Amino acid sequence: MSTLYTAAAMSTGDGRNGHVRSSDGQIDQDLAIPKEMGGAGGATNPEQLFAAGYAACFHSALKLVAGQQKAPVTDSSVSAEVGIGPNDAGGFALSVALYVELAGVDQATADQLVEAAHQVCPYSNATRGNIPVTLEATVA
Repeated sequence: MSTLYTAAAMSTGDGRNGHVRSSDGQIDQDLAIPKEMGGAGGATNPEQLFAAGYAACFHSALKLVAGQQKAPVTDSSVSAEVGIGPNDAGGFALSVALYVELAGVDQATADQLVEAAHQVCPYSNATRGNIPVTLEATVA
């Protein structure tokens, strides 16, 4: 693989109750364990950051495949939900649900575009076979 770009970030402090900063300073965020996991909340967390990255990346992949297929998509959005919970090995695991809304195409085309984007998206390729990812396409 020929690397086109490398993102770099550092975590300091107390992990999930610490701080993250990207090497270029564009991300400079405190982290907090969510209240649902017994923490104080009040700041972002790794799952939110992963959800934001996956949603944006998948949306770009969707736009790419729609353009390649000349699909008449007039509007689109991607929402990602990242879940975390205990696994059977005593650690934790993630799950992802992607909700894609498309306008300008029928349901069959929307389903096909979302599946094609899932084959192109780097996040989908990284998670495939590692964590469950569900896809849902809705025509607006």
